[in-house]
Amino acid sequence: MSTAETAVPASSHLTASWHSIDWETSHRQVRGLQVRIAKAAKSQQWRRVKALQRMLVRSFAAKALAVKRVTENRGRRTPGVDGETWSTPEGKWGAIFRLKRTGYQPRPLRRVYIPKANGQRRPLGIPTMLDRAMQALYLLALEPVSETTADRNSYGFRPYRSTADAIEQLFVNLGRKHSAQWVMEGDIKGCFDNINHDWLITNIPLDKVVLRKWLKAGYMESGLLNPTEAGTPQGGIISPVLANMALDGLEKVLESQFGQRNTKASYKTKVNYVRYADDFVITGISKELLENEVKPLVEAFMAERGLSLAVEKTLFTHVSDGFDFLGQNVRKYGDKLLIKPAHKNLKAFLVKVKAMIEGNKTLPASLLIDKLNPVIRGWANYHRPVVAKQTFNYVDYRIWKLLWQWCRRRHLNRSKRWIKEKYFKRVGTRSWVFSGLHPSGKLKTLLYASDVPIKRHTKIRAEANPFDPADEMYFEERLEYTWRNSDEGKRKTLKLWIIQKKRCPRCKQLITFDTGWNIHHIIERHKGGGDELENLELLHPNCHRQLHSR
Repeated sequence: MSTAETAVPASSHLTASWHSIDWETSHRQVRGLQVRIAKAAKSQQWRRVKALQRMLVRSFAAKALAVKRVTENRGRRTPGVDGETWSTPEGKWGAIFRLKRTGYQPRPLRRVYIPKANGQRRPLGIPTMLDRAMQALYLLALEPVSETTADRNSYGFRPYRSTADAIEQLFVNLGRKHSAQWVMEGDIKGCFDNINHDWLITNIPLDKVVLRKWLKAGYMESGLLNPTEAGTPQGGIISPVLANMALDGLEKVLESQFGQRNTKASYKTKVNYVRYADDFVITGISKELLENEVKPLVEAFMAERGLSLAVEKTLFTHVSDGFDFLGQNVRKYGDKLLIKPAHKNLKAFLVKVKAMIEGNKTLPASLLIDKLNPVIRGWANYHRPVVAKQTFNYVDYRIWKLLWQWCRRRHLNRSKRWIKEKYFKRVGTRSWVFSGLHPSGKLKTLLYASDVPIKRHTKIRAEANPFDPADEMYFEERLEYTWRNSDEGKRKTLKLWIIQKKRCPRCKQLITFDTGWNIHHIIERHKGGGDELENLELLHPNCHRQLHSR
């Protein structure tokens, strides 16, 4: 511990500005402490966990990474109640030295509302930049614990896990001939808003004083301060992890009662559990088992945390009738389980596309294509691991009809043949491809959902921990798998990424979709440098800015 204590502050004495920070050393120091925290949590040495967390949140390296995170994410330009943003290197450098526990008092959240799919509005709290950075700092110390103690089949708001993993686990639980035939679809009523503060303060292994201040900070709405007596601050960086930790443990409760998977007890009941955020599915051998034995256990578990199940959304369904989960429909046809895009999800997507087309009646075709392609690609990529080919064909047909109406409306006095020749070209073997000439002179073509190949997802190993050195290679292989199966995998970017061994050459940290990247020209283009691989580097955005500042 003495080595880390002397090493961490040293980096602050060797730097004098934001762009002179040694990010490679900072990442290495923080990672080292996180690995030790995870190891202590695994062996349940909670006093050691507390000591290592205290060392981490006091370190210069962790404070610098916390400021870096909140000044590079999507909300970096959105201020809190104080109207402050850290957009300059000087502002970021000064912010590092403001991250102190002594005298820290969080400001109330700025309350805004965002629309939900059902037409209602979800409240969202926006913390100040200082509060966001403090939460990011303490999250560095809490996440190794949360990942070590998490339920194996919890997939929401966790690094390297996704909805595709949750859906694949459902297939494992329900896909065999003799798998469970009944499911309990669970939904927690106002999960983020109702978690008991006393339970969080007692059970979350984090600085109790700071945690209590965050939970009790309140929010500002219409100029009035409103207190918060329950729940976690929605919009806070640390909130998803707090909510996950509050819900972790249910899988162990069910296993203690019905046995672990692949044991004699579990074969009799077939009780298995999958959760994504506050939505979960529990399988069982009969409806009576789920209603009379499983549901009371779940309700007792939730009540201890101040939560309850939403009655209207907690359903008991036979797999032959099918159910929706995370935008997919899971249903058994005879002995064969098929997972397809859910009708509600499909309808919402088509409504969104229709609004985009009808809302841009005067836009040039090429610019409309620029708006539509990312939306179509994102939706198709989300559903590509399931049985979606037929749905993709239907989506293409519906979008074609909308675009044909868009074209006809623009040219009321022109013939159908003229419209077809102007907007619909033949590309390869496909005719009637919606196209438009971009101002740059390049012909833009619409992406067809059916051109996205179906690619089955390989589920993450349930016990894998990103803070366990033994799983380091596994997660790097998973990252490479993700890249190879993404759109980036077909481009020059993937070649660069592999050449650089998946890391930024400046800070030596992994380049992921979360960190983002910039392509840097070693010899600048205005000095004659080209776009050949030998002259390109993939850098983290901050490392790229740092390089140019020098």
